[in-house]
Amino acid sequence: MKTLGPIELALRLLRRELTVSLRRRTELANPLFFFLIVCTLFPLGLGPSPQILAELAPGILWIVALLSVLMASDALFKGDFDDGTLEQILLSPVPLYTTVLMKTLAHWLLTGVPLTLLSPLLALMLQMPSEGLGALLLSLGCGSLVLSFIAAIGAALTVGLKRGGVLLSLLVL
Repeated sequence: MKTLGPIELALRLLRRELTVSLRRRTELANPLFFFLIVCTLFPLGLGPSPQILAELAPGILWIVALLSVLMASDALFKGDFDDGTLEQILLSPVPLYTTVLMKTLAHWLLTGVPLTLLSPLLALMLQMPSEGLGALLLSLGCGSLVLSFIAAIGAALTVGLKRGGVLLSLLVL
Protein backbone atom coordinates (compact mmCIF):
# COMPACT_ATOMS: atom_id res chain seq x y z
CA MET A 1 0.00 0.00 0.00
CA LYS A 2 1.39 3.36 -1.05
CA THR A 3 1.73 6.09 1.54
CA LEU A 4 0.19 9.38 0.45
CA GLY A 5 2.06 12.63 0.70
CA PRO A 6 0.47 15.45 2.70
CA ILE A 7 -0.68 17.41 -0.36
CA GLU A 8 -2.18 14.37 -2.09
CA LEU A 9 -3.90 13.41 1.16
CA ALA A 10 -5.33 16.91 1.56
CA LEU A 11 -6.59 16.94 -2.03
CA ARG A 12 -8.28 13.57 -1.59
CA LEU A 13 -9.92 14.75 1.62
CA LEU A 14 -11.11 17.90 -0.13
CA ARG A 15 -12.53 15.88 -3.02
CA ARG A 16 -14.32 13.60 -0.55
CA GLU A 17 -15.85 16.54 1.30
CA LEU A 18 -16.96 18.21 -1.91
CA THR A 19 -18.54 14.97 -3.13
CA VAL A 20 -20.36 14.37 0.14
CA SER A 21 -21.57 17.98 0.30
CA LEU A 22 -22.77 18.00 -3.30
CA ARG A 23 -25.07 15.08 -2.52
CA ARG A 24 -27.09 17.40 -0.28
CA ARG A 25 -27.87 20.14 -2.77
CA THR A 26 -30.72 21.65 -0.77
CA GLU A 27 -28.38 22.41 2.10
CA LEU A 28 -26.13 24.22 -0.36
CA ALA A 29 -28.93 26.17 -2.01
CA ASN A 30 -30.52 27.45 1.22
CA PRO A 31 -27.78 29.99 2.09
CA LEU A 32 -27.74 31.30 -1.49
CA PHE A 33 -31.51 31.73 -1.57
CA PHE A 34 -31.41 33.37 1.85
CA PHE A 35 -28.71 35.77 0.64
CA LEU A 36 -30.69 36.59 -2.49
CA ILE A 37 -34.06 37.02 -0.76
CA VAL A 38 -32.84 39.16 2.14
CA CYS A 39 -30.80 41.45 -0.11
CA THR A 40 -33.80 41.78 -2.41
CA LEU A 41 -36.10 42.69 0.47
CA PHE A 42 -33.89 45.48 1.84
CA PRO A 43 -34.92 48.05 -0.81
CA LEU A 44 -38.56 47.36 0.06
CA GLY A 45 -37.91 48.11 3.72
CA LEU A 46 -35.60 51.09 3.26
CA GLY A 47 -37.37 52.73 0.37
CA PRO A 48 -36.30 53.30 -3.21
CA SER A 49 -33.83 56.12 -2.49
CA PRO A 50 -30.63 55.31 -4.44
CA GLN A 51 -28.48 57.40 -2.08
CA ILE A 52 -29.57 55.50 1.04
CA LEU A 53 -29.24 52.14 -0.68
CA ALA A 54 -25.77 53.03 -2.03
CA GLU A 55 -24.57 54.03 1.45
CA LEU A 56 -25.89 50.90 3.13
CA ALA A 57 -25.15 48.35 0.38
CA PRO A 58 -21.73 47.14 1.62
CA GLY A 59 -23.00 46.72 5.18
CA ILE A 60 -26.13 44.95 4.03
CA LEU A 61 -24.14 42.53 1.87
CA TRP A 62 -21.65 41.80 4.64
CA ILE A 63 -24.26 41.18 7.33
CA VAL A 64 -26.38 38.97 5.09
CA ALA A 65 -23.27 37.06 3.97
CA LEU A 66 -22.35 36.47 7.63
CA LEU A 67 -25.82 35.16 8.39
CA SER A 68 -25.77 32.96 5.28
CA VAL A 69 -22.44 31.40 6.25
CA LEU A 70 -23.79 30.81 9.77
CA MET A 71 -26.86 29.18 8.32
CA ALA A 72 -24.75 26.66 6.40
CA SER A 73 -22.20 26.02 9.12
CA ASP A 74 -24.51 24.03 11.38
CA ALA A 75 -24.22 21.07 9.00
CA LEU A 76 -20.41 21.25 8.80
CA PHE A 77 -19.78 18.36 11.21
CA LYS A 78 -23.37 17.30 11.95
CA GLY A 79 -23.68 14.68 9.19
CA ASP A 80 -20.41 13.02 10.19
CA PHE A 81 -21.45 13.07 13.84
CA ASP A 82 -24.87 11.56 13.14
CA ASP A 83 -23.62 8.63 11.06
CA GLY A 84 -20.51 7.84 13.15
CA THR A 85 -17.98 9.03 10.58
CA LEU A 86 -16.66 11.62 13.01
CA GLU A 87 -15.46 8.91 15.41
CA GLN A 88 -13.73 7.12 12.54
CA ILE A 89 -12.05 10.38 11.52
CA LEU A 90 -10.78 10.84 15.07
CA LEU A 91 -9.42 7.27 15.15
CA SER A 92 -7.78 7.40 11.72
CA PRO A 93 -4.04 8.07 11.31
CA VAL A 94 -4.81 11.17 9.24
CA PRO A 95 -3.96 14.35 11.15
CA LEU A 96 -7.17 15.90 12.49
CA TYR A 97 -6.15 19.43 11.51
CA THR A 98 -5.85 18.33 7.86
CA THR A 99 -9.34 16.85 7.90
CA VAL A 100 -10.87 19.90 9.59
CA LEU A 101 -9.01 22.23 7.25
CA MET A 102 -10.33 20.41 4.19
CA LYS A 103 -13.89 20.23 5.57
CA THR A 104 -13.81 23.97 6.20
CA LEU A 105 -12.28 24.70 2.80
CA ALA A 106 -15.00 22.62 1.12
CA HIS A 107 -17.61 24.54 3.14
CA TRP A 108 -16.14 27.82 1.89
CA LEU A 109 -15.93 26.63 -1.71
CA LEU A 110 -19.59 25.62 -1.67
CA THR A 111 -21.02 28.56 0.29
CA GLY A 112 -18.55 31.45 0.49
CA VAL A 113 -17.45 31.45 -3.13
CA PRO A 114 -21.00 31.39 -4.57
CA LEU A 115 -22.02 34.17 -2.15
CA THR A 116 -19.03 36.20 -3.27
CA LEU A 117 -19.81 35.66 -6.94
CA LEU A 118 -23.46 36.60 -6.43
CA SER A 119 -22.63 39.76 -4.46
CA PRO A 120 -21.79 42.11 -7.42
CA LEU A 121 -25.22 41.54 -8.92
CA LEU A 122 -26.89 42.33 -5.61
CA ALA A 123 -24.56 45.28 -5.01
CA LEU A 124 -25.64 46.82 -8.30
CA MET A 125 -29.26 46.16 -7.41
CA LEU A 126 -28.64 48.05 -4.15
CA GLN A 127 -27.23 50.99 -6.17
CA MET A 128 -23.66 50.50 -4.97
CA PRO A 129 -21.19 52.40 -7.19
CA SER A 130 -19.42 50.11 -9.64
CA GLU A 131 -16.00 51.43 -8.51
CA GLY A 132 -16.42 49.57 -5.22
CA LEU A 133 -17.27 46.17 -6.72
CA GLY A 134 -13.64 45.00 -6.86
CA ALA A 135 -13.09 45.83 -3.20
CA LEU A 136 -16.38 44.16 -2.32
CA LEU A 137 -15.44 40.97 -4.18
CA LEU A 138 -12.01 40.82 -2.59
CA SER A 139 -13.23 41.57 0.92
CA LEU A 140 -16.16 39.15 0.76
CA GLY A 141 -13.94 36.43 -0.72
CA CYS A 142 -11.36 36.71 2.05
CA GLY A 143 -13.93 37.53 4.72
CA SER A 144 -16.16 34.58 3.91
CA LEU A 145 -13.14 32.28 4.22
CA VAL A 146 -12.40 33.68 7.67
CA LEU A 147 -16.08 33.40 8.59
CA SER A 148 -16.04 29.75 7.53
CA PHE A 149 -13.10 29.05 9.83
CA ILE A 150 -14.75 30.87 12.74
CA ALA A 151 -18.01 29.04 12.05
CA ALA A 152 -16.10 25.73 12.01
CA ILE A 153 -14.95 26.40 15.58
CA GLY A 154 -18.53 27.06 16.65
CA ALA A 155 -19.82 24.03 14.73
CA ALA A 156 -17.22 21.81 16.42
CA LEU A 157 -18.26 23.09 19.84
CA THR A 158 -21.98 22.52 19.24
CA VAL A 159 -21.94 19.36 17.10
CA GLY A 160 -23.24 17.10 19.88
CA LEU A 161 -26.17 19.31 20.84
CA LYS A 162 -29.64 18.61 19.50
CA ARG A 163 -30.48 22.27 18.88
CA GLY A 164 -26.99 23.63 18.53
CA GLY A 165 -27.79 25.99 15.66
CA VAL A 166 -28.97 28.80 17.92
CA LEU A 167 -26.01 28.40 20.27
CA LEU A 168 -23.69 28.22 17.26
CA SER A 169 -25.03 31.54 15.98
CA LEU A 170 -24.57 33.17 19.38
CA LEU A 171 -21.05 31.83 19.77
CA VAL A 172 -19.92 32.94 16.35
CA LEU A 173 -21.58 36.34 16.47
